[in-house]
Amino acid sequence: MQNKKLKAIQFVGTQRSGSNLLRLMLNQLPEISAPHPPHILKTFFPLLDRYGDLNQINNFRLLANDVSQWVNLNPVPWEGITLNTEELIAKCSDYSLIELFIRIYELKALHDGADFWCCKSMESVHYVKEIEKSGIEPYYIYIFRDGRDVALSFMKAIVGPKHIYFLAKKWAEEQTLSLKAEKEVGSERFIKVRYEDLIHAPRVVLKDICSRLGVSYSDEIFEYFHSDESINTANSGQMWKNVVKPIIPDNHDKFKREFQTDDLILFEQVAGDVLHTLNYKTMFWPEIPIKIFSDDELNSFKKAGEVQYGKVLQNAGSEELRRRKPQEELLRDIMGRRPL
Repeated sequence: MQNKKLKAIQFVGTQRSGSNLLRLMLNQLPEISAPHPPHILKTFFPLLDRYGDLNQINNFRLLANDVSQWVNLNPVPWEGITLNTEELIAKCSDYSLIELFIRIYELKALHDGADFWCCKSMESVHYVKEIEKSGIEPYYIYIFRDGRDVALSFMKAIVGPKHIYFLAKKWAEEQTLSLKAEKEVGSERFIKVRYEDLIHAPRVVLKDICSRLGVSYSDEIFEYFHSDESINTANSGQMWKNVVKPIIPDNHDKFKREFQTDDLILFEQVAGDVLHTLNYKTMFWPEIPIKIFSDDELNSFKKAGEVQYGKVLQNAGSEELRRRKPQEELLRDIMGRRPL
């Protein structure tokens, strides 16, 4: 194992909440290594039953090889590091996905000469229990944004659901899980960041984060948009195009201009109580209460979402699709194998 004791940062919440902006800012600090996330836990936890008993070295080797390839094929490459399966296995103290995840991020942090490794994969909020069992005791950064703006952003992105109902449900669930994690982990290791505060008072927010982590604050944070990491991220997809720009202070409340009333009502019927919990002003809830939708309604929402996704694919750049193809092919290969 490595001699240097590294500390960990794990983002939680929902994507499209300013997490890449914050990641790139933190990555400016020499103490923190914050590469673009390949979503290791989100991708491979649902696939673990395909690998059989991981205590058998051949099964674990197959998983380690697949995870290594997955990271090596990330649409935003990890600069300066290419994972090797056997070298990775040699660094593992037990045969588990969590162990692979930790050692991979440690390798990147050691390459970068950092004290912290930072995983921005926000859907890891679903695996906080497993992360806590590992004993690494990470700092959690919960960055949250008005869910209606999150939904609007997802509607245009190549990832995620594409219908208001499913977007509201996903957002509400992941905020609830994040707030639950805060109670379970405790405030000492849990840092809450409201996106709207980040873009309006970034120095205040970043100084507080640095203080909580015990790292030195520097205004170099705000040069993030000139960094190679920002440029590589922006070049990898339209959904990250703003990361090569300075902070956009008015990048909020866009839903008020761009969503139809019916869309806003639907979102608040699903997630109005969570908006209220996070102190976002609702427009229709609680006068319009939380609603349970029928199977026919859910099927119609699903079909409408598929239509919207088709439109997003049509507008996606060829380079963005090209960069995503290798991981998609690897995933199809894994899914096509007979489970062990």
